[in-house]
Amino acid sequence: QVQLVESGGGLVQAGDSLRLSCAASGRTFRNYVMAWFRQAPGKEREFVAVISRGGDTTSYIDSVKGRFTISRDNAKNTVLLQMNSLKPEDTAVYYCAARQSVILFTSTSEYQYWGQGTQVTVSS
Repeated sequence: QVQLVESGGGLVQAGDSLRLSCAASGRTFRNYVMAWFRQAPGKEREFVAVISRGGDTTSYIDSVKGRFTISRDNAKNTVLLQMNSLKPEDTAVYYCAARQSVILFTSTSEYQYWGQGTQVTVSS
């Protein structure tokens, strides 16, 4: 089992950057595929980015490609989401998720463990 705690959210202006962090408990972090999802008010939770267990493979939703970068440090049990050139439409609660897998799932239903979320608000 793994517990996830996100941090790093906040209120920024369009064009600014933020870096979200997700700290995971447990000794088997390297066995988990890690992902970021987000949920805007009145909308369903959507996939943002995913990273493989070793960190060598990533995938992103089209709307953040070239602006967001997911990375992980298995020695520190941490996954990061660097968000650049933020837009008002990026405003949402961002969630970290984990699953023991080799497949980079992008569906919320595939993930076993979730953090509590961190709010990101981008003003125009």
